[in-house]
Amino acid sequence: MKRIMGEKEIARAIEQISEEVLRGNSGRDLAVIGIYTRGAYLAQRIAQYLERKEGRKPEIGFLDITLYRDDLSDLSPQPILRKTEIDFEVRGKRIVLVDDVLFTGRTVRSALDAISDFGRAEKIELAVLVDRGLRELPISPTYVGTYISTSLQERIEVRLKEVDGVEEVVLIKKGEEWKAEVGKEKTC
Repeated sequence: MKRIMGEKEIARAIEQISEEVLRGNSGRDLAVIGIYTRGAYLAQRIAQYLERKEGRKPEIGFLDITLYRDDLSDLSPQPILRKTEIDFEVRGKRIVLVDDVLFTGRTVRSALDAISDFGRAEKIELAVLVDRGLRELPISPTYVGTYISTSLQERIEVRLKEVDGVEEVVLIKKGEEWKAEVGKEKTC
């Protein structure tokens, strides 16, 4: 296991992403939607940063893409569902969709399908903390905290205080396991 980012690096990456979002969307009707689980917490952090800088909080939502996945039958006979919370009009809004790691692009494709069920947004941009490459679909992020080149024998884990009790991004090679205690997940 190799530690790629710690608390300070994650905070800097979120600040960088948030600043880029501001540059491209200042004064716009903006909403931030996080993909459960860690994308939801990152979305909250981005929305808080935008509120501090602009003096108004963007609309925020949380998205469960489980039922939109193309591999749902491979996951589990009883997948865990979370409540999608999008309590605002999507139609005509600029949306910043937030996830922790971009890999194949399938999660983002599922999220785009889910969002479209709420209406047609003016524009949807993608913000990810980590882009690890190896795309299977033609999906590209608008805002990226960091790029980490990986192989299929490696995985990236983002660990956040709200879920894991620790703040870090680690690269794990096939066969390695994280031995640390993981905190209990809280609700957004």
